Amino acid sequence: MKPAAFQYHNPLTVEDAVATLAEVAPDQGRILAGGQSLVPTMAFRLATPEHLVDINGIEELGRLAIEDGVLSIGACVRHAAFHRPVLEGGFGAILTRMAGHIGHYPIRQRGTFCGSLAQADPSSEWCLAAVTLDASITAQSTRGGRTIAGADFIEGIMTTALDEDELLVETRFALPAADTRFGFVEFSRRAGDFALAMALASFRLSGGVMIEARLGIGGAEDRPRRIGEAEAELNGQPPGTPAFEAAAAAVAAELDPMEDAGTSAQYRRELAQCLARRALESAAS
Repeated sequence: MKPAAFQYHNPLTVEDAVATLAEVAPDQGRILAGGQSLVPTMAFRLATPEHLVDINGIEELGRLAIEDGVLSIGACVRHAAFHRPVLEGGFGAILTRMAGHIGHYPIRQRGTFCGSLAQADPSSEWCLAAVTLDASITAQSTRGGRTIAGADFIEGIMTTALDEDELLVETRFALPAADTRFGFVEFSRRAGDFALAMALASFRLSGGVMIEARLGIGGAEDRPRRIGEAEAELNGQPPGTPAFEAAAAAVAAELDPMEDAGTSAQYRRELAQCLARRALESAAS
């Protein structure tokens, strides 16, 4: 099959893009950045937008920069930008590790970081990063700009806090302390498949105990989220098996996993528990 007919728009500035989007959004206008999710669904006519607003010609949206302690990722920055660490230390290394789990190599050459957030797939590595590491997401429309916290941005499966006429222009991460430790683990049936569950962990050490612990789970529920009960089991405790197993048990207790024909809720719960422990062990190693 081929996509249904649509009108193509090619703005060259953010202002033009949001003006066009404001005009065409009521007629199923869609943004085209990487297109790795949108174009296949159009080919199968699961999506039939009447307008495509292609933002790839907007130079400023390709910006990837570190300024004033913040990592800024523009809307057209590709997954492939993270094949090598974009900054020194654990934060850069964990982003590179997560990027390696996204689809296949050709997909990472075209797909975008911000597009992954806008798609809001529960199994998205970048959605998990945004929620766990407190990203801030900048949206722009003809009404002006606004900033949305990563934890508030994803509202459910393929559902975000963006209004239909808003363009996601940038994602920002405050750089964590240099001594922050990170661990990430995910499981999929085959390389490149969507993850059935994933875990992202971070913490710092002070006086031999963990502080500022974060533990996020993705793929298991309809959206990624931090598990506060698990983090409470980590803070103030020395890194090691007792604390990690207690945190993993808290993950299993708090999750409300998705279920489908191939994967039961109990399987996802136990898988997430295992991955949480492994992510914490990876951070400690």
